[in-house]
Amino acid sequence: MSYLRKAVERLAAYVPGEQPRIPNIVKLNTNENPYPPSPRVLEAIQAVTTDELRRYPDPNCTALCQKLAELHGVREHCVFVGNGSDEVLALCTRAFVEHGGTIGYFDTTYSLYPVLADIQESARLPVELGPEFAWCMPANYRASLFFLANPNAPTGMRFPDEEVAEFCARFSGVVVIDEAYVDFADADCMALARTRENVLVARTLSKSYSLAGLRLGYAVGAPVLIDALYKIKDSYNVSAFSQRVGLAAVTDIETMRANTARVKATRERVRAALLTQGHRVWPSQANFLWMQPAGNEAKEVFEGLRRQGIVVRHFPGPKTGMCLRITVGTEIEMDRFLDGLRIAVGGKAMA
Repeated sequence: MSYLRKAVERLAAYVPGEQPRIPNIVKLNTNENPYPPSPRVLEAIQAVTTDELRRYPDPNCTALCQKLAELHGVREHCVFVGNGSDEVLALCTRAFVEHGGTIGYFDTTYSLYPVLADIQESARLPVELGPEFAWCMPANYRASLFFLANPNAPTGMRFPDEEVAEFCARFSGVVVIDEAYVDFADADCMALARTRENVLVARTLSKSYSLAGLRLGYAVGAPVLIDALYKIKDSYNVSAFSQRVGLAAVTDIETMRANTARVKATRERVRAALLTQGHRVWPSQANFLWMQPAGNEAKEVFEGLRRQGIVVRHFPGPKTGMCLRITVGTEIEMDRFLDGLRIAVGGKAMA
């Protein structure tokens, strides 16, 4: 006898990136920022009091919402803060999709989206990307909710602003533009969250702010959508600790921008080196590169790198299995990666 919901029994759970416990590893598999967060973060951690820890936190993250609203040119009630942007995405499936509703996303994209659809017992309506992972949306496409990762994952590509805006204007449901990597890009879609009632922009402090371990994300959008998220969230979904640290981080935009500029410069240097070596590398607007190794199966190169203590990400499957996703690390880490790659593709990886 099973005590589980049938949907849970059938569920193929989301598989997070590996957190290997290997000494001296070059870890380039989970898109973490290689540089430390703002010095204000440590100051905020050290300033946490016992009173803050023994009491429940502000359920509405008021101070943090006020700062985020200021940053994005909206009013406070247009911002919602969550326990990582993944919580924001999950709440969207509960708030905007009726039982029997439909959830759309591109194929290929962030692999959490279909899992969220299955948990909600909503029909999946994936849209296959065009050649070279380009935008390709049917004119008559309809769904209750559409998750749009932009820049996309795992490709790192941004979709054309005109196409995204036109889609949001004619789409009958809610569009959640997942901008987890947008601080590494040349543009964003925040204007759509400010002007369209059916658009939410979701962001995270995990990547550009170097706070993946904190689990803090947020959404910006019309009050009617933000209010719905508040209605169904957990009572105290963001800890006092996270609120204090997050506020410290977003009050130091200069450090974040300096870190992202370093990552972008390294990204372009490494991409140029990979292209020179004959590999296929898609243009990236994120903190990672999507690469098809030259003359070798991606899985073999993945294993050859791992034997050298260099961990990247491989996504098995007909659309993704031929590529590797490489997080942009420090200059030293990326030099080790390039050296290790030469060995891996040359068949000389250490046993």
